Amino acid sequence: MKYIVTLNGKKYEVEVEKGQAAAVYAGEAAAAAPAPAAAAPVQAAAPAAAPAPVAAGEGEPIKSPMPGNIMDVRVKAGDVVKAGDVMFILEAMKMENEIVAPTDGTVTSVTTAKGQTVDTGAVLATLK
Repeated sequence: MKYIVTLNGKKYEVEVEKGQAAAVYAGEAAAAAPAPAAAAPVQAAAPAAAPAPVAAGEGEPIKSPMPGNIMDVRVKAGDVVKAGDVMFILEAMKMENEIVAPTDGTVTSVTTAKGQTVDTGAVLATLK
């Protein structure tokens, strides 16, 4: 069976057979028909811009163990932390996870911010 799928404004022709599928780029999608004059156009909310990435400082990187959203940042560059101190709260799959300092040290940089989405392995901070 063949399907035409529009994804991010681009059309793809997808052919599906038992046990396999193939997709071929089919061009730009046609513009949507204008709304009737009496109806006000609906504006989609623009996604929040992510903070610009900050270069990591010296020391051991503190990495995100899973993808999620940073709910709270409890440290800043220059803070002294003890092993087990909570540095970040990471929300993943509707659960709040504490990201703790693995060792005693001084935070040399914080490379994420509250509300930012992070991937697995993303450097959140560095500790020296």
